[in-house]
Amino acid sequence: MTTPVALILGAGPRVGGSVAAKLASKGYSVAIASRSGTGNRTSEGYLSLQADFAKPETVPALFDAVKTAFQAAPSVVVYNAASLTPPPDAASILSIPVERVTSDLNINTVSPYVAAQQAVQAWEGAGLPASTKKTFIYTGNILNVEVRPVGLMLNLGVGKSASAYWLGAADASYAARGYRFFYADERAADGKSIGQALDGPAHAEFFAQLVEHEEGIPWHATFVKGKGYVKF
Repeated sequence: MTTPVALILGAGPRVGGSVAAKLASKGYSVAIASRSGTGNRTSEGYLSLQADFAKPETVPALFDAVKTAFQAAPSVVVYNAASLTPPPDAASILSIPVERVTSDLNINTVSPYVAAQQAVQAWEGAGLPASTKKTFIYTGNILNVEVRPVGLMLNLGVGKSASAYWLGAADASYAARGYRFFYADERAADGKSIGQALDGPAHAEFFAQLVEHEEGIPWHATFVKGKGYVKF
């Protein structure tokens, strides 16, 4: 049988690292992409790729590198990169320079969109068994449903909201083909934002559920540590 491949875009030590370890333990060959990527294998055996998600045009090369290294396209793609910019004038939420809005939007929305495009192109092509579950997971937060008049969160909220829309649309549009697209959002038990207390292993456990396409989990996949999917 063909070894399944997972590509994790944005491989930080909490969520990215935890998800990589979990998927590797489930038998996936894993590629991770980040600014510090080396082009070599890590001590864990992951393929480490250098990436700049402020430049969406560079994303297709990451998929090419994965196919070359593993002789297979990734059936699981996780987008875990994010960016924000504080306004230079704390009293004016719209003082963030346009070039920073553009750069952050590239990282938060355009690059994951390109990654999803590349994933679908790969899934439509020959090579992956028909029985292989195809999954795209975007690490989200509460900002797609909660507007905060806070300058620091502006670009992040804009990007999360925009991405949530196309993820939901994609999940519905490709349902008949068996492809799933998820906006994964860890919450506190009361449904409030988890903020900076997000838990890497909890993401890994939940993402492992998502790649199995378990019944009853919608594209807007809100979850609580130790409980899994919880509808809020």
